[in-house]
Amino acid sequence: MIETLVQTVQYNCNIADARHGGEYGMCTYLMKMRDFYRWEQRLDFNEMLPKEALGDWLAERESSWLDLEEADFLPLVICGETVDPFADERVNALLQPHGLVYSAGLEGSARAHFYLAELESEERQADGLTLRVSGRELARGLSAPAAMTRENSIYLRREALCCQLWERYEIWRWSSAKNALAKAYACYDMQGDVEAALSLMADRELQTVRQHEMGEYLAGLIVGDDWNRMLMEIAHTPAELMARAVRDHLADCTTTLPYLLNNRRNDSIHLFIGSLSGMRKQIFPSLQGAYERWAGSGDCDELLQLAQQGEQHWHRVALQLRDCYRQDKGDCAAQIVHIVEQNYL
Repeated sequence: MIETLVQTVQYNCNIADARHGGEYGMCTYLMKMRDFYRWEQRLDFNEMLPKEALGDWLAERESSWLDLEEADFLPLVICGETVDPFADERVNALLQPHGLVYSAGLEGSARAHFYLAELESEERQADGLTLRVSGRELARGLSAPAAMTRENSIYLRREALCCQLWERYEIWRWSSAKNALAKAYACYDMQGDVEAALSLMADRELQTVRQHEMGEYLAGLIVGDDWNRMLMEIAHTPAELMARAVRDHLADCTTTLPYLLNNRRNDSIHLFIGSLSGMRKQIFPSLQGAYERWAGSGDCDELLQLAQQGEQHWHRVALQLRDCYRQDKGDCAAQIVHIVEQNYL
């Protein structure tokens, strides 16, 4: 049963990749394909990828996608029960005795997303929130986010986080810039035992990811279900990138930054700043300046005050974006861009 389930989930992952793989820019696409090949072949991070084999695999994978673009996602059969592939809570109830965890949903630009992994831990909180941490992944797609929030469930992916940390390290290593990422990776023995260093780093950063997802959950309670409907309406536009950046900042100013600063998690603060996307840096320029002054002095007060200010600011902006969508659901993208551009912090 498990073997068949793995094959079915991977088939659905392949369909999602066939539909959305071409949406990435070329550099991002090639990086993700290299990461996916490394995962599929179970290669260590410090192993050189065989160019010829990688090239052949890439050609075969892209050719197979041509037959999958119009295919339908398959239902999952677990313990004799047929389940919709997006009914992840029911799937997890059936998989719990087998020590597995499953997630399905939509991520950026309305891309379908699935993964199946070994369950490391499951925590049910008093407020009804369920936190699931996974280890070795049995089926996944081209995109492998380290965490995902789905309604009242948070999924943290340790293996995906390791891959993400390695990917960022490789990108940084090409330039070796003296920036926040340099400070973050300098805290670990990346020149020695890379596997051990990434494992240790992932253990620590899992707490950062957890804090962000907790913030995402709280932000979801603030903006309500209309937020996700809004994202679907403005998918593939600059407005979507801006709206996602606003909610990310709300989440991090609420939980992530206070946690890192109050616990003196200097390595994680460097990584947090170094990993910010271009859009997140663009709409929150004061964060970079406050970080640089913190890095020079070690005084957390300014960053903590900025996080408090940011929580109130991005809360207000997020509600403005949601209300804009409610007032004009069919044509709100341009107005969302205008609102965000008028509210840089």
